[in-house]
Amino acid sequence: MGLTRYDFLLVVALVIQLWMVWTKLETLDELKAICLFHIIGFGLEVFKTSAGIRAWAYPDFAYTKIFGVPLFSGFMYAAVGSYVIQAWRLFDLRIRHHPPYWMATAIAIVIYANFFTHHFIGDYRWYIAACTLGLYARATVVYRPLDRDRNMPLLMSFILIGFFIWLAENISTFFGIWKYPHQMGAWAVVHLGKWSSWSLLVIMTFTIVAHLKHVKEKVYVPA
Repeated sequence: MGLTRYDFLLVVALVIQLWMVWTKLETLDELKAICLFHIIGFGLEVFKTSAGIRAWAYPDFAYTKIFGVPLFSGFMYAAVGSYVIQAWRLFDLRIRHHPPYWMATAIAIVIYANFFTHHFIGDYRWYIAACTLGLYARATVVYRPLDRDRNMPLLMSFILIGFFIWLAENISTFFGIWKYPHQMGAWAVVHLGKWSSWSLLVIMTFTIVAHLKHVKEKVYVPA
């Protein structure tokens, strides 16, 4: 039996990752950060697909499955981290009115924890989102796509990135890469609530990148 599509996707992801490092599109430090996202994402996947949770499933056989999760799945989370890292550098991102770092870190931890705990003590996603809205209400991202600076509310960037990930998730489930319980009989649109989940995950990713890239000198934190 040859490579399954999950195995093939893992090979493709590894080749792209190595190519980016070899061509210096990505530094070794950035690669370390992306590996961290891979671990964080894979841990979440193992929990979500476990027998007691079954939030979604990877139905096909693969040689590169561990605990029922194909290894390529971690690269999906790593891709989000890679996008944030690359955008930060290529668009010369600067953040105005960033919240205090301890608060941003605390909300990122709570966001990640809620992905696990909501199966046992209730989903507090919207309460967390409300806290996040207040925390980042004044934050603005300044970026330079071409010849001059532009800006947008930082929260808007989180929402937009989350939306495009949600679209990509619909494409992936359409082709059966993974399936949610309501898609087992026939494909259906991914629940719109997943958009909010991805947007929150983007906030967590952004916070990690902000720390790992040591960008505090470019971020204005009000006294």
